[in-house]
Amino acid sequence: MPHASVIGTGYTAALALSVRLSVRVSVSNTSPSRPGYHAHLLQLTYIRVVTLFGIAVAVLFAVYMLNLQINVWLIAGTLGIVALVNLFTYARLHSHWPVTETELFSQLTADAVLYGALIYQTGGATNPFIFLLLIPLLIAAATLSWRFTFLTALLVVLLYSSLMHYYLPVMPLASGHRHSLVALFDLHITGMWFNFLFTVLLISWFIVRLQQTMRQQERRLVQERERRLQDQQLLSLATLAAGTAHELGTPLSTMSVVLHDMALDHPDGELAEDIALLQQQVTACSERLQAMAQSAQQAGRSELTPVTKMLDELLDQWQLMRPEAGYRVQLPDTQSPPLVNSSTQLVQALTNLLNNAADACPQDIGITLSWDTEQIWLRIHDRGPGLPLATAADLGKPFVTTKGKGLGIGLFLTATTLAQQDGEVRLYNHPQGGTLTEVRLPIPATEENPR
Repeated sequence: MPHASVIGTGYTAALALSVRLSVRVSVSNTSPSRPGYHAHLLQLTYIRVVTLFGIAVAVLFAVYMLNLQINVWLIAGTLGIVALVNLFTYARLHSHWPVTETELFSQLTADAVLYGALIYQTGGATNPFIFLLLIPLLIAAATLSWRFTFLTALLVVLLYSSLMHYYLPVMPLASGHRHSLVALFDLHITGMWFNFLFTVLLISWFIVRLQQTMRQQERRLVQERERRLQDQQLLSLATLAAGTAHELGTPLSTMSVVLHDMALDHPDGELAEDIALLQQQVTACSERLQAMAQSAQQAGRSELTPVTKMLDELLDQWQLMRPEAGYRVQLPDTQSPPLVNSSTQLVQALTNLLNNAADACPQDIGITLSWDTEQIWLRIHDRGPGLPLATAADLGKPFVTTKGKGLGIGLFLTATTLAQQDGEVRLYNHPQGGTLTEVRLPIPATEENPR
């Protein structure tokens, strides 16, 4: 039976769409995303750059202004090791390896040891900048678990305690040195003040950047959850479409056979006209399922088409579907329309919006097309009753409709299709009455679409 073959094709296409969506959902659920430790390690590289610059300036000031006895080459070697570690870390961040909590802890441990080596070479615990050891501890407390934070705190305390007894003095401990006790105390207090100021600025900057990173991660998590929920909803709709297509196979085939026999038994009269009308309706259902099968087979295919040409073809097809609808089109005064990725899904999405406008009020539908160098806007203004405030916030979700008929999935599928092309759809209550539907589509970067 021809109808049975069409139903089988439609069921196969819908089932294939369901399988593709299920694979898409499973891949999105299992694909690893970069954890927050990647961003924290990147912030650590920035902090090292600031610290290296500050220590270099302090060493130069101590040597040339205070005439302290400091082994410049030994300190330069330690600073070089810190710089090499930082360069290696920065290069490592551009790889695809995930940054783990253990790796971040090892990086902070290396910082604590290297800072301890620098302080050992510049007076140990007598150096007012010994509070550099707090930097790894603060970062660990803000980013790592309590176990790693405890280990970092223990390491910092051990380093500070050892530096109280083991260090290289920056001034000889002879009684005849030219530095008085008061001058040394003032110098130490001044150094502690600079160290405090530096620590406050560093901590403030790091905490602000950390908060920004956390907010960005939260936004990405929210977007990922919404995308996964949307994929699951699409999977449910595809499964429902496959099941419906399968269930329609038997009744349509049976109706076709019965109507054919009835037409043979009643070739003339009013009953023959009714039979012919029913036969047309069954054929229309079969053709619709066949169109669904072809659309599923062409899913993902698109071609670059001038946006005005796509709109003209769309309106011609839509006028055949809705001959009672009256509309007027306003286009920009330009001879070089941009190209757009035209596909069956995009045409169907825009058709859904036009049908919604015609359902609200089939007369005097305003269609406006405009664009700039990066975006295309299509605005549809109907003269219907507008959007009810009670359901305006839920529009675009599946099974939410403002009409007395329909399943409420047209706008959801439209929004999903546009989102796949980095576009969006928004609905407003127009100041002059009715609903304004605004569609935004990005212009793909091609030779014909220069940016």
